[in-house]
Amino acid sequence: MRLALATLIVLLAGCRSLGYYAHVAHGQAALLTERRSIAKVVADPKTPAKTRERLELASEARRFASTRLALPDNRSYTWYVALDRPWVAWNVFATPELSVAPITHCFPIAGCVAYRGYFRHDLAQREAARESALGHDVSIGEVPAYSTLGWFADPILSSMMRWDDDELAGTIFHELAHQELYVKDDSSFNESFATFVEREGLRQWRRSRNLPPPDERGDMLDRSFTRQILALRERLGTLYAEDRPDEAKRVAKAETFEAFRGQYLVWRETEAKGDRRYDRWMAKPLNNARLLPFGLYDTWVPSFAAIFADTGGRWPAFYARVRELAKRPPDERTRELQRLAARSDAL
Repeated sequence: MRLALATLIVLLAGCRSLGYYAHVAHGQAALLTERRSIAKVVADPKTPAKTRERLELASEARRFASTRLALPDNRSYTWYVALDRPWVAWNVFATPELSVAPITHCFPIAGCVAYRGYFRHDLAQREAARESALGHDVSIGEVPAYSTLGWFADPILSSMMRWDDDELAGTIFHELAHQELYVKDDSSFNESFATFVEREGLRQWRRSRNLPPPDERGDMLDRSFTRQILALRERLGTLYAEDRPDEAKRVAKAETFEAFRGQYLVWRETEAKGDRRYDRWMAKPLNNARLLPFGLYDTWVPSFAAIFADTGGRWPAFYARVRELAKRPPDERTRELQRLAARSDAL
């Protein structure tokens, strides 16, 4: 199986960076060989009670995803892998020193994305060091779960077990949405679509369990903080485009990041009412690369909400409309998403 997977990736990728693709093939193959049926893990008397409880909840969410949300009905998330590490993978993000544009990497299945993923932390650190030596801003992101877009039966991972019930169920909905629909080279479209399915699916999931709607406060704070990050990124983009020496831009860059730290403290004590959920993120050095993931996951969520409303909240009809939109040329697709978002904001 390892050989077959490695051969598939090499054939798809050609000869570019065979060492990297061999690493990815090995990491994915390891997950496939180490997985166990959730049913067997739950039935095993040696399984800790907490793990059994979490896996039973995951199984319920998995069934709900297909029976009620019309998401793919396959073997994904019917397996479990106990990892020997805290995260399944690490993503390395990079930008030029004086740019907020990501250094992208293109892959056969996923298309072009703003990172390179590694199953080993030391390899992610080595890649980060290589990018840094080139003078780039670099950031390493921890990955608790990911989707192979239906190419393989994705398992529940031990890195997902620390989440609360909503995050565990929501992630299953999110990742299965990627299997339902994925557009190459349009990460914002893909992630916003999956995020909408996750949020709406979670509302319906909680209602089916006679639970109150999800607490909106956390989402409101996340959206507020993201808006500030996007505004910061826009300020930096304007700064880098100015016609002045690079050294002057470097000084202004440092001053902009320092000013943002002060703005964050004010935001935390006023709008966030003392909520410290972003303190850990803010405690690390700021650079262009650390800003990249923000906005990726929810830019077009209002647009997909408008489509869902237009289709009467019927999942098959919603997916069909989104699939039609996905077939449009990129510029036309973006214009339609903007129109839908503006209409949603006006309501």
